Amino acid sequence: GPNKRTLILDPGLVFGTGTHPTTRDCLDAVQLAFRRHSPSSALDLGTGTGLLALAAARLGCRLNLAVDLNLLAAKTAKKNVDLNRLEKQIVVVQGHAEAFIDCPADLLIANIHYNVMQKLICAKGFSTQNRFILSGLLRREAKQVRIELERLSAKILKCWTHEGIWHTFY
Repeated sequence: GPNKRTLILDPGLVFGTGTHPTTRDCLDAVQLAFRRHSPSSALDLGTGTGLLALAAARLGCRLNLAVDLNLLAAKTAKKNVDLNRLEKQIVVVQGHAEAFIDCPADLLIANIHYNVMQKLICAKGFSTQNRFILSGLLRREAKQVRIELERLSAKILKCWTHEGIWHTFY
């Protein structure tokens, strides 16, 4: 049966199977978050297949909200939640990420397009999040996100970079 190391994932037609560098880095960051202090709530914005919310739930996060604007992605994420029997821990919602940034969470996960990332970081709710994982960023975009995080006095604990292209912040 399912355990902390096993996830069942049907990618359907959407993004997020775990093979993209930003997804792998986010998975590493989620594991790091649980080594430091296990979050009891997580907000996964731009969830895709739900992989990152599934990982957080499997590691013990009791309350997870997974959001994607794409209806097909939200349906796929919900199917994956059901396949992993994590319905009591994860709620999947179809909607704009910006509409959910004010939801308090111990861990914010956003592996998302830069234009949406900008809106999230500038939103009042971003500064109320305890910890964050931000990914899906190209070099130039990561530089701008870092500048904004420094302006907010946010503490970056670790950065991942793949081939000088993809960037992830934790």
